Amino acid sequence: MQRARAITILMADDDADDRDLTRDAMRQSRLRNELRYVEDGEELLDYLNHRGRYTDPKDAPLPGLILLDLNMPRKDGREALREIKSHPGLRRIPVIILTTSKTEEDVLRTYDLGANCFITKPGTFEELVEVVKVLDKHWVQTAELPQVAVS
Repeated sequence: MQRARAITILMADDDADDRDLTRDAMRQSRLRNELRYVEDGEELLDYLNHRGRYTDPKDAPLPGLILLDLNMPRKDGREALREIKSHPGLRRIPVIILTTSKTEEDVLRTYDLGANCFITKPGTFEELVEVVKVLDKHWVQTAELPQVAVS
């Protein structure tokens, strides 16, 4: 039941190396999804709400999936997640926590805030490639994702 479709994946992570590794893992996995980046929670919310440099929806298509780091400057992932899940036009976008944190407190808190999945960043590139493949298989090829429009 594999569907051939591509979605925009928006990654919020302040670590340039992690962003580059994720992009490389997607390329190695030959995924068709477009990966876009923001560097912190403030920029994430600007992107999602088409504010600031993201006012043109053509330059900031709403994502079908968000990969969210927790520990970022200005506004961390927990705060951004709270705002996304409380916004009527954004709350249905699946948010995957992809972080270095392994604490039970972060796992529980982010699920309480509405995260759809919690993944601790893998330690090797090969493991990241496998994580990317699993995310694609589940969230893009198998799961029915809602059409989202910001009102």
